[in-house]
Amino acid sequence: MSAIIPAILPTSREDLGGKLARIQGLVDTVQIDIVDGKFANPATWPYVNRLPEFAERVDEGEALPYLGEFHFEMDLMVADAEQTTGLWIAAGAQRLTIHLESTQYMPKIITDLTEKYGHAKDFAPGLLSFGIALDIATDLDALEPYMDSADYVQFMGIAVDGKQGQPFDDRVLQKVRAFRKRHPDTVVQVDGGVSAETLPSLLAAGVDRFVVGSALWKTSHPAEALANLVRITQEHSYI
Repeated sequence: MSAIIPAILPTSREDLGGKLARIQGLVDTVQIDIVDGKFANPATWPYVNRLPEFAERVDEGEALPYLGEFHFEMDLMVADAEQTTGLWIAAGAQRLTIHLESTQYMPKIITDLTEKYGHAKDFAPGLLSFGIALDIATDLDALEPYMDSADYVQFMGIAVDGKQGQPFDDRVLQKVRAFRKRHPDTVVQVDGGVSAETLPSLLAAGVDRFVVGSALWKTSHPAEALANLVRITQEHSYI
């Protein structure tokens, strides 16, 4: 899997498909940011007046665009994750990121994912991965009850969830270092504020995967920006 994961905040299915087309063949994994307008703002597709329609189409067999070309990770910045995880799995998601602050039902979500989609149902290892996202201001101790269940942890590198283009919050570096001491073998990814300027510090802190939004989509040439970020991670691996 790529260390660099492009993040897309889709305004529509067409917008999602158009952005995927621009990076097709360059990475194997993409994160789709799903924002409900309640837990975080502003709402993205399909929560912008399209959720019932999207759910109906998924029931009829419709999948995410370019399924098979990418592995899809859904970053669920929503207040009803316990109700919608199945929808995204049915649409083709292979990784689900749930924000710890978004739900009081994390134990139920974990149980449901394990029983319905996990190894208890004889699924192949790695077919569905589950991660927990933690806001910059939330204490690391909040993660501990779930570390036996999470395949990875996503630390937010910005102050407000759901909005690309915010300044990098370097408190995340200390957070990652502290987490690494507790859980040296857990996959860590950072979402928010990742750029060519911040990537070296994140690599040095021990981050494994880097979710990149505005550093790609606010440039004239996303493919070139993506290639540069990939180059930085590859060069670091030889240091």
